[in-house]
Amino acid sequence: MIYKPEGSLYATDSNMKLISSADGLKEAMSKEIILEARVSVCDSSHNLIVDLPCGKGIIPREEGAVGITEGKTRDIALISRVNKYVCFIVTDVRESISGKVTAMLSRKKAQEKCIQNYTRHLTTGDIINARVTHLEQFGCFVDIGCGLPSLIPIDAISISRISHPSDRFSTGQYIRAIVKSNENERICLTHKELLGTWDENAADFHPGETVSGIVRSIEEYGIFVELTPNLAGLAELKENILPGQNVSVYIKAIIPEKMKIKLIIVDTCDDEPPQEEIRYFYSKDKINSWNYASEASERKIISEF
Repeated sequence: MIYKPEGSLYATDSNMKLISSADGLKEAMSKEIILEARVSVCDSSHNLIVDLPCGKGIIPREEGAVGITEGKTRDIALISRVNKYVCFIVTDVRESISGKVTAMLSRKKAQEKCIQNYTRHLTTGDIINARVTHLEQFGCFVDIGCGLPSLIPIDAISISRISHPSDRFSTGQYIRAIVKSNENERICLTHKELLGTWDENAADFHPGETVSGIVRSIEEYGIFVELTPNLAGLAELKENILPGQNVSVYIKAIIPEKMKIKLIIVDTCDDEPPQEEIRYFYSKDKINSWNYASEASERKIISEF
């Protein structure tokens, strides 16, 4: 079985078939099939009420997530699931005389299955799919399977520095990431190594062109303008420029030996910079090492996995 972030399974034909009848739920229970449905309520005891086409499901608080009973996972992890899809394993199916179906469910068991068969076996350098769940100043939290959380620190998101992960990601977005470490079932991820080397990014630009960019920082000696998530250039100082602004820049020079791009800011745009689809330069499922530096440069900027 392939273990995916929550929200990936709900609309599939196999999931809809099994959650739409008591017989389907019983079949899933006998085979311990992981299903998905939407949480409509988190009650005062932090039990989750799940909408099923054939009735309702109940995830007791202690079955809501790995670590809840031990206090390693806070109850906010349950409260925040309202109006979102959750995975679960069916543990009991009850039918009333009138045909009303109530199913007892366990999200914890689904997560334990994911840990045992998937995340526990992830090793450094594995490239995995993930879904952004929430953004904090220090990094981006993602679901790596069945609601299991992992973190991409802000400095591992891209080479170009950002002030907040929301400059790069949005909640609910599907992304790829690299396993940086997996210790005691705590998985830390990195992302920047998938966004291309200096040479790969610089190949899209040429001296004499005027292109769009985003101001990332203003220093005494110039203004850093991001051209792509893994490529920034230095523009000459200009008045009334602010970090985060969308600007047009003239490319004065590209110097691979020094890994420098010299820019001149032509104009500013008051519109918010568009959040473009992420371009990944690496498509394999495993990476051992990565050197960001230009082949023309004596510098080495290496990530080892």
